[in-house]
Amino acid sequence: MSLHFTHWLLAMGPSPGQGGQSTAPAWTTMVPFVLMIAVFYFLIIMPQQRKSKQHTQLLKNIKAGDKILTSSGIIGVVVTVKEKNLSIRSADTKLEILKSSVAEVTERSADAAA
Repeated sequence: MSLHFTHWLLAMGPSPGQGGQSTAPAWTTMVPFVLMIAVFYFLIIMPQQRKSKQHTQLLKNIKAGDKILTSSGIIGVVVTVKEKNLSIRSADTKLEILKSSVAEVTERSADAAA
């Protein structure tokens, strides 16, 4: 870049002595940012919090006999429920998984329905 080019760029800007122009108050420049934060909160953060609460409630309500689907795609029936993990039976295999890996309860046991 040559020195001539920088002088040309500086000449394109407004002169510092222009007193006729008024600037907008500082709060008006903040309004778009506040609106953007509000939109992000209502469209992204709030639904994610609601989904997290529903998943926590789902994990609290798991009982023996429920048919579940794990996040890794394993379908099984809950045999025992402990504080942080579950024992499930899938076909002829008994697995012990973390409660947090449960994606959904596909079928409730007859005990929970009554």
